[in-house]
Amino acid sequence: MNASLIPTITFDLHASEQPVPPEVRANLLEAPGFGQVFTDHMVSLRWSTDRGWHDGKLEPYGPLVLDPATAVLHYGQEIFEGLKAYRQESGQIVAFRPEANAARFRRSAVRMAMPELPDEAFVQAIELLVTQDRDWVPVNPEHSLYLRPFMVATTVALGVGRPANSCLFLLIASPSAGVFSGGSVRAVSVWLAEGYTRAAKGGTGEAKTGGNYAAAFAGQQQAIDNDCDQVVWLDANEHRWVEEMGGMNLFFVYGSGAGARIMTPALTGSLLPGITRDSLLRLAPDLGIPATEGAISVDQWRAGCESGEITEVFACGTAAVITPVGQVKGASGGWTIGDGQPGPVTMRLREELTGIQFGRRPDPYGWVHKII
Repeated sequence: MNASLIPTITFDLHASEQPVPPEVRANLLEAPGFGQVFTDHMVSLRWSTDRGWHDGKLEPYGPLVLDPATAVLHYGQEIFEGLKAYRQESGQIVAFRPEANAARFRRSAVRMAMPELPDEAFVQAIELLVTQDRDWVPVNPEHSLYLRPFMVATTVALGVGRPANSCLFLLIASPSAGVFSGGSVRAVSVWLAEGYTRAAKGGTGEAKTGGNYAAAFAGQQQAIDNDCDQVVWLDANEHRWVEEMGGMNLFFVYGSGAGARIMTPALTGSLLPGITRDSLLRLAPDLGIPATEGAISVDQWRAGCESGEITEVFACGTAAVITPVGQVKGASGGWTIGDGQPGPVTMRLREELTGIQFGRRPDPYGWVHKII
């Protein structure tokens, strides 16, 4: 869209009169968990077919009032994003690649027949909330402020004939210790979802919409029932090609030392195009680790681990950054990856990426977006 044609979106500021007391906030930030504690404010912005984007606000965090017939409650017309703000060693507060999240948010909106929020408004909302709630950005070097932008259909009417004619965009923030966090980085175990499908080509798999995650709960419960941390999704047609781990992209490490290379399943339309995935595809080659997109079947995964060709496997995503995978289980058996512990390539990539995010490493890519 021509920048001159994008309407100006403004946000009114309404600060909370009852923010969390500093001493209570400090206690919460000691061990915030993930997605359990929320900051004092949120950002809201409305859209309708007759008015476009309007009524932007930064306001106190609080409950929503929705009519029982609101469209999102019945038809799941909804999208969301996930990104983080970091307090760097220099004291600056930054966000990691918010423009990339803004672009993916628009792509998800198109797939779910929702209005596209201009990238500038997406980033502006992040800047407003993080600036207002700056004291909620953790000082712990392994913690961050998780940001959750989302949009829901708010038309009040039953009937599936057409998309909603009104929507609500919201942005909330949650101090986070990370997913799978528990001190040192540990390798997780995964369960092969041979009886369930997360998404199919032509579906909503490449959109970040809540229905994809709801469809994953049964498979995730199956993983938990088999003493695994996460589920690995296979393709919908043959149930043999590896796609994702839960809501994270997977990488396979071949070889070791100077000969190591990484490969991630190519985007097919059923896979989420992860921002962390894209970052690693750019970062790894600059560290001397060739990176490609390809395909791998369950049999190839198992055979590669047994022969020693595949030495490490890791998952990546905003919440957990990079998580080593140590063991695979399934209805037809299981196997261990390497020695079952985090590998050197995995940990080097994790250290380099988090180093950029927290300001411990230079950022030659322009990924860090300064807020304060």
